[in-house]
Amino acid sequence: MFETLTGRLNEVFDKLKRRGKLSADDVDVAMREVRLALLEADVHYSVVKSFVAKLKEEIIGSEINRALKPGQQVVKIVNEELIAMLGDPAPLELKGDKPRVLMLVGLQGAGKTTAAGKLAKKLRERGERVMLAAGDPYRPAAAQQLQALGERIDVPVFWEEGLKPEKLAEKALKQAKKGGYTLLIIDTAGRSQLDGEMMDELRAVAKKTNPVETLLVVDSMIGQEALPIAEGFRDATQLTGLILSKMDGDARGGAAISIRSVTGVPIKFLGTGEKLDALESYDPARLTSRILGMGDMIGLIEKAEALFDTEDAEKQAQDLMEGSFTLQSWMDQMKQVRKMGPLGQIMDMLPGQMGQAARDIPPEEMEAQMKRTEAILSSMTVLERENPKILNASRRRRIAAGSGNTVQDVNKLMKQFRETSKMFKLLQKSGGRGLSRLFG
Repeated sequence: MFETLTGRLNEVFDKLKRRGKLSADDVDVAMREVRLALLEADVHYSVVKSFVAKLKEEIIGSEINRALKPGQQVVKIVNEELIAMLGDPAPLELKGDKPRVLMLVGLQGAGKTTAAGKLAKKLRERGERVMLAAGDPYRPAAAQQLQALGERIDVPVFWEEGLKPEKLAEKALKQAKKGGYTLLIIDTAGRSQLDGEMMDELRAVAKKTNPVETLLVVDSMIGQEALPIAEGFRDATQLTGLILSKMDGDARGGAAISIRSVTGVPIKFLGTGEKLDALESYDPARLTSRILGMGDMIGLIEKAEALFDTEDAEKQAQDLMEGSFTLQSWMDQMKQVRKMGPLGQIMDMLPGQMGQAARDIPPEEMEAQMKRTEAILSSMTVLERENPKILNASRRRRIAAGSGNTVQDVNKLMKQFRETSKMFKLLQKSGGRGLSRLFG
């Protein structure tokens, strides 16, 4: 997400940071490069034009903060203006009589059905009693796909063959009331393009169910094509928010930056992967931090809190600070990290020097290295992982053969382990003071 834009903007900032003082020419050159970076990231030209003009005005008119160097001052202003452009956070408005209805709309292939499952899981974990309704009678196996998702997250799915979408939605609402559910999420039918028949159908469903939220699911990978789609749905329905799907597959991210400014419709969620927990609440400040290469520690912590076993995590942290870091500890931590999603996404959320170093490594290379490490560690006995000192030459040959790697790979892993152990011992002695340098 945002790799292209992040790389280009950081090139601009690095040049500015080397300047002791910024001239008018420096600002002009920087603004031209920022403009090109945004256009290359597929941000809408009208958004780029107004953003760069506002940015230049702020930089020229800003009072110099003595605590910041000129380059840092520019980064600060870009950060503030990006947050302003991306709009305020917009949580779901879950008010009114229960069950409240959420209606998901969008074109075919945007990821509506998957988004319905992700949203149901997220809201169920918040304490809501959720029911899903399969309101797409046209796409083959659409209902079966939603039913399969419902089974995975333990959420019931209402479906009845042969009903028109508005009649099915009406029956689903009655069933949800009868069952004491607090939320009904309706997955509506999509089309290959916007048409009057589609909008009439959506209005009929809305009339029968009176949704508190009508959310448009847009495929972020289509870039600027997302804008007319969003405007079309906004003009034809009572659209209350957007879910940008497939953000993990869009290295440019222009749709996320443009769509709020152009349509005026708030973004509510970002789909960041295929897993059912890969749905993030939209937060402009955190998104801007990632765009500028500053990571997203809050998002990383939230992922960890949702997936890690608290007692295990506390025990591991205690072991690390007491200097009892073993290969078993390393293996346990890798299993925890695996639960958080693709490595590329996790690395993208790291801040400071650690985040920058991680982003310089191709995700597929990191993935291959992690699989190699997992294979080597899994080929060891528990005794060997707990007491690495016993790993003599014959044991290393056995581990290499068992994991499909070379003895050199095993030796390289042991060297990494020794270096990591040294780092934790230094942190223990310094009381953790080295962490601030690591995270910038």
